[in-house]
Amino acid sequence: MTRPRSFDEPEVLDAAIDCFWRRGYAATSMRDLSGEMGLGSASLYNAFSDKRTLFVRALDRYLDQTMRERIARLERTAPPKRAVTAFIAEIVERSVDDPGQRGCMLVNAAAEIAPLDRELGRHIGACLDELHAFFRRCIVRAKADGSVPADRDAAEIAALLLAVVMGIRVLARAKPDRKLLRRIAKPALAMLD
Repeated sequence: MTRPRSFDEPEVLDAAIDCFWRRGYAATSMRDLSGEMGLGSASLYNAFSDKRTLFVRALDRYLDQTMRERIARLERTAPPKRAVTAFIAEIVERSVDDPGQRGCMLVNAAAEIAPLDRELGRHIGACLDELHAFFRRCIVRAKADGSVPADRDAAEIAALLLAVVMGIRVLARAKPDRKLLRRIAKPALAMLD
């Protein structure tokens, strides 16, 4: 019979998020994670198997609280074209208001991990596909309601918006200038008009 876990899983995943986000995947050891999460090595391995599995769980929790929450909220509360513009506006604000200039954990992972680890790269790519799909859904719906011209290619504009978000998140780490970041987004958003 296995013993019940004696830790709060969301709390320890939040500690893992912070550790991976601050140090990066490659520079984070299981010892670092054990110390940050307040778990002994045996408990850490029993609960999460290995660093890769723990990273995926931490990244998914991060996305549930950030990107996925934002997508669900905006799709539920805003007309489709406004959902896209609000998402981009929130990304700019989040990027400017990032006191440690840590950027986005997903974007950081795409740059650091995806080229070196195919398995994690596929997971990271699937997470980025979620954002592309959100933009595409909104554009298709906005074309249907007439707020975006019918001749616009939803998949192409969604891909451009994904690239803009990634660019904003990377650039803001070194240059968190609100006006600059808004100017970067403006031409892509103009394609919706």
